[in-house]
Amino acid sequence: MESYILDWANLLLRWVHVLTAIAWIGSSFYFVFLDSSLTPPVDEDLKKQGVSGELWAVHGGGFYHPVKFAVQPPSLPAHLHWFYWESYSTWLTGFALFAVSYIWSASTYLIDKSLMNWAPGAAISVALSFLVVFWVLYDAICQHLGQRKNGDAIVGALVLLLVCLASWLACHWFAGRAAFLLVGAMIATAMSANVFFWIIPGQRTVVAAIKAGQPVDAIHGIRGKQRSVHNTYFTLPVLFAMLSNHYSFTWSHPQNWLVLILMMFAGAAIRQFFVMRHGYKLGRNAHPWPYALAGVLVIVGVIVWLRPPVSSAVPAPASASYTDVQKVLEQRCYMCHGPQVQMKNVRLDSAAGVKQNAQAVYQQAVVARLMPMNNATGITEQERALIGQWFRAGALTP
Repeated sequence: MESYILDWANLLLRWVHVLTAIAWIGSSFYFVFLDSSLTPPVDEDLKKQGVSGELWAVHGGGFYHPVKFAVQPPSLPAHLHWFYWESYSTWLTGFALFAVSYIWSASTYLIDKSLMNWAPGAAISVALSFLVVFWVLYDAICQHLGQRKNGDAIVGALVLLLVCLASWLACHWFAGRAAFLLVGAMIATAMSANVFFWIIPGQRTVVAAIKAGQPVDAIHGIRGKQRSVHNTYFTLPVLFAMLSNHYSFTWSHPQNWLVLILMMFAGAAIRQFFVMRHGYKLGRNAHPWPYALAGVLVIVGVIVWLRPPVSSAVPAPASASYTDVQKVLEQRCYMCHGPQVQMKNVRLDSAAGVKQNAQAVYQQAVVARLMPMNNATGITEQERALIGQWFRAGALTP
């Protein structure tokens, strides 16, 4: 029953998490596009109001004309929309999902005893510290170096170094699948913290100053914009880290930490292309194709690097009976899918149970190679090939 409830919690939290993430990323991408596409106002009345940029757009059968006041508008409207619940909801549902999927069953999903044989409590504490320590260091870098000359380049280099170090540590301390997700959650935490600690407080300070009739300090807008730009570059790396748990060939590689770093770098480079592309259309910068090319070449390089060597393929046995497969299941799978424990409500200690779940066994153990989890029971390549041959031959069918 516990496994069944956890599965439902996982499904519902994942559903809400994806929904709120779409809302957050969508609004973030839109405002980056908007800032990059604004042109100086033509209308004299807009200039007198202090409008610094405007955009004309058509969508859904209507025309839109958003304008931007760089520091403050002449007056505040009665209804001012704030963009923050998208961020907070994404982080809260993501953390809840991480707790249900990895913290609750740390011994199974978080710990790989071949890397670090530590107690669940210690593993959980260290994993959570990644979220806190990365934010503290990243925030310190931004505060102390972000306003210097060439500050953006310095911050970018140091944050890249910090992400590389965290990726290496996570992949050497935790199970590969959990390590990738943890690094993604670490960066996503910094993204949401940017909104919570800097962007929204700065905007509230500006609004309060306007209401009180006091001068508005432009530094709040500058800082908020800086953190918002950081968030847009973090987005694609985080999405890769989150999606990678479905593809074991990434996080199960011996140099999985390098795979993670390269793919996140590719994502950031491609995002840079799209950010600068808007400005290129307005003649503000050269065509940013080198960034897209760099990102694509890195991805292609990783694809070529991770390709399975033909010589390492394990030949399938000439035949495989249920009796042969049952011996493998008994040794490798009964621990979690036997008479005492039925993870995911799957039981494999009977012919009927194996027949009912044959497709899932084949997909998880042979195709995706996700099971046994972290290969805790030491299944061999020959045994995977045996299961594959058995399934392709009919899997208990007459």
